[in-house]
Amino acid sequence: MSFNFKDQTAIVTGGTRGIGRAISEAFLAEGAQVIAT
Repeated sequence: MSFNFKDQTAIVTGGTRGIGRAISEAFLAEGAQVIAT
């Protein structure tokens, strides 16, 4: 399944390691800007 996150910003808490990092990378792959904490 593919989503269009171009020109969108995703805030991912816990996004620097583990599952949060994988989620951050998935958002980046779909074109989103990511803010990870």
